[in-house]
Amino acid sequence: MINGSLYLITVLIWGTTWFAIALQTGNVPAMVSVFYRFAIASCLLIAILKWSGKLQAINRRDHLFCLLQGVCVFCLNFLCFYSANHYINSGLESVLFSMAIVFNAINGVIFLGQRITYRLAIASLIGISGIVCLFWESVFANDFDTSTLYGIGLCLLGTYGFSLGNMISARHQKRGNDVLSTNAYAMLYGALTMLLIIGVTDTHFTIDTTVSYLGALFYLAIFGTVIGFGTYFALVGRIGTGAAAYATILFPLVALSISTQFEGYVWTQSAMVGLVLILTGNIVMFLKVPPPCRSHARKPLSVNWRRLLSKDHSAHHSRLSLLM
Repeated sequence: MINGSLYLITVLIWGTTWFAIALQTGNVPAMVSVFYRFAIASCLLIAILKWSGKLQAINRRDHLFCLLQGVCVFCLNFLCFYSANHYINSGLESVLFSMAIVFNAINGVIFLGQRITYRLAIASLIGISGIVCLFWESVFANDFDTSTLYGIGLCLLGTYGFSLGNMISARHQKRGNDVLSTNAYAMLYGALTMLLIIGVTDTHFTIDTTVSYLGALFYLAIFGTVIGFGTYFALVGRIGTGAAAYATILFPLVALSISTQFEGYVWTQSAMVGLVLILTGNIVMFLKVPPPCRSHARKPLSVNWRRLLSKDHSAHHSRLSLLM
């Protein structure tokens, strides 16, 4: 019951954050909106962990990796997706983000020395084919639309940044560092990095005082970041990373439903095929085919024959009934 509730909360929250990002697209520069979000989220999460006595102290080297994680996940990743919303709708962004499963496997080959498997190759091919089908109408149907390609590129770059952050998070966990504490530090470093970029690029701070913008901002900071990451990592601790990661397959369906309803996204046959291919490619990455065990396959047959040939039929009949 608890696992189901955590899973449902994660899917619903992360499925709705994409539309909230779309509500922040407008007068406020993307990097300023990203800074607002993670400045609020990091301060709130650090305060909660500090108050509960769960904020873990880490050494200087670990802080440097938290800085790198913050740049990859809570700076580059979200800056790319906030910017991409000018070119493609939020639902399609969420589908492209689900490719993080494949990127994680690729980065595992690059950074962790894992082997390139047939499953990775097949999933990557299916995923790329799905992206082509998903955006075929919008890019190639009429005139060649470079703005959509630019949005796709931003989404894939942001997803790769998120995947790099996952590699760093795996490094934190191997060293026994608390996940919520390292995420809190990384969020703070991501916000500070974004503040530096705002200063270097001479971007002006502005604030949209409309209910939609401010509501989306606090929803993203509190629910989408603090609660969303909290429930997800609680789920990871209870059922493992593999099972918990199925949320990345389901939340695009929530995001696409919202986009269809409120952003007027029109489905085409090629888009539907593309969605199915991308989700199928992600599912392929989760499939685990157990190696055949011949000795295990023969064992039940021999045991059953011994029981059937036994003289004590009544005793063995009761035992066989327990195996049914």
